[in-house]
Amino acid sequence: MTDNKSLSNKIDFAVVISVKRANPNGDPLNGNRPRQTYNGYGEISDVCLKRKIRNRLQDMGESIFVQSDDNRAPGDEFRSLNDRFNAANLSDTRKDSCVRWFDVRAFGQVFAFKKKVKGRKGLDSEASEENADAVSIGIRGPVTIQSAFSIEPIMPDSLQIVKSVNLETERNPDKKAADTMGMKHRVDKGIYVTYGAINTQLACKTSFSDVDAEKLKTALQTLFVNDVSSARPEGSMEVVKVIWWKHSSPNGQYSSAKVHRSLKVSKEGKIDFDKLDGLSPEVIDGL
Repeated sequence: MTDNKSLSNKIDFAVVISVKRANPNGDPLNGNRPRQTYNGYGEISDVCLKRKIRNRLQDMGESIFVQSDDNRAPGDEFRSLNDRFNAANLSDTRKDSCVRWFDVRAFGQVFAFKKKVKGRKGLDSEASEENADAVSIGIRGPVTIQSAFSIEPIMPDSLQIVKSVNLETERNPDKKAADTMGMKHRVDKGIYVTYGAINTQLACKTSFSDVDAEKLKTALQTLFVNDVSSARPEGSMEVVKVIWWKHSSPNGQYSSAKVHRSLKVSKEGKIDFDKLDGLSPEVIDGL
């Protein structure tokens, strides 16, 4: 739940991420190898980062609309967004969804669910186009975040692995099932940086507040808590720094592009800044 005040001043932010022998974001179209640009720089997609932010906010007790199926909130039995939306029974979709769900008022959401109406014979039929449009509502969120890119090109390592497990009982218990071969990929070492901003004009429309911004800042500091997997073992992914620029006006003293360019990150993860008069960054260590 948010308070009645919207964001007072524009905010820019950046997150410096350290990767050590992990696959930060696999590409399903490339055999789950770590994502790379054509120039060989590592990439963590913005969608992947927002998923992690949503998970952290959910762990912090915030109500989240777009939940992953393997990380649903306790007591949430809904397996689809449509079911979760319908169960909320919102009287004003645009307003009430922003109040109810943190990620909607932060990132926005497209509600494109069709209503069902009773047909002449009592059977469910699809609503008319006019009725369907009544719940096809797009909400623009004030929080935007870019994909994270590595400071220098990465060289992914690929390991061939063997899965030697009997999934089915053989007639002869002593007979071992055929081994299954597979591949595992990782980045040995890398520093990634992502940038984002919070827009006051859109924050006013979704009631995203200064309190919400502080919660987002906390979520960014703890981005990889409870995010472990075989591809990202505990300790292999770390938030090194969160850089937080809070402007002195709703529209900001400088453009986001200029603010983001002022941050200089070395391949070792050390940071420096170009001076921007009247705008000093808050530098926060990761958890």
